[in-house]
Parts: sequence; C-alpha cells; structure tokens
Amino acid sequence: MMMPVAQVSVAHTADLGAPALAVVRGLLDGAFGNRFTDEDWEHALGGMHALVWEGAELAGHGSVVQRRLLYRGRALRTGWIEGVAVRADRRGRGYGAAVMDALERVVRGGYELGGLSSSDEAVTFYAARGWRLWQGPCSVLTQAGIVPAQDVRGGVLVLPGGLELDVTAELTCDWRDGDPW
Repeated sequence: MMMPVAQVSVAHTADLGAPALAVVRGLLDGAFGNRFTDEDWEHALGGMHALVWEGAELAGHGSVVQRRLLYRGRALRTGWIEGVAVRADRRGRGYGAAVMDALERVVRGGYELGGLSSSDEAVTFYAARGWRLWQGPCSVLTQAGIVPAQDVRGGVLVLPGGLELDVTAELTCDWRDGDPW
C-alpha cells in the first residue's frame, strides 16, 4: 500500500478558520488526552501554526506564539513553541521533525530566542535539534512579583539563536492562565 504524501503548511491562527482549528484541537486532545486543557489550547493560539497533512487528514501540528522571557534584566522577544503533536498512528514518519523545521524557521527569523516546555519523553528529541535544557531556576512574573516556578515538568528548553546564554542563570516567564511554563 502506498503512503499518502505529506505536506507541511504554515499559517497564522487568524487564517485557519473555525473548521481547521477544530481539527487541530481534536488532534491535540487525541494526542494528550485529559492532560490537554482549555488553557493549553489558548496558549497555542495567536501565532503561526505548522500543520502536516496527509491528503485531507491532519497528521501533525505545532505552533509558535510570542512571549517575553526575562533574562539578566532583559525582556527577550521569544518564539514559544506550543501544541506539538503527531497522531499516534502517524508517528515515526518524520512529521514531528517537519513541524519543528517549520516552527524553528519562524523562530530564527522573527525572535531573539526560542523556548518551549517539554515532557520528559521529548527532551532528547528537542536536544538533538539544538535546543538546550535550561538548568537554572525558573520563575514566573506574577501580579505579586517574581515567584519561583512550582512545576516545570520535563524541562524548559531554549533555542538561543545568536544570543550567548548562561543556562544556569535564572529565567522568568510572563504570566498566563493555566501552566505558566
């Protein structure tokens, strides 16, 4: 049986429309189950989406949205990666790499830094692509000021671009509902 040819498209949230966004949400719900919340969905919107299509079926997704990360007194314009997933029955075909190729192009072309929060299982995937695991303390800028992050799951990773970063220094993210990292 011949496999359908996969195509990667990149589009802004505003250009996807409600039907396509519903398909994306379905893919993410299927990939993450009850761990994928309405706040996680909100985090994935408002930026650029990389979509891997096999014909009319969505096989993979990821998005990059703008955030500010505070590092050594600077607010860095950061392309934050969200909602990276490949359908379980389509894994092992390079679709995750294709999604990240498209998103990393957006990050490198439009941001000072790339960032993401990874599950334990995916850290090696991102590290192999040049993402660096943040080893210093992570915190969150809240209404009450800067507070230590309580849970950063598998880890925060950064794609430095041209920046010289000390990955053992403190890194602070901007506030958002749900999981701040």
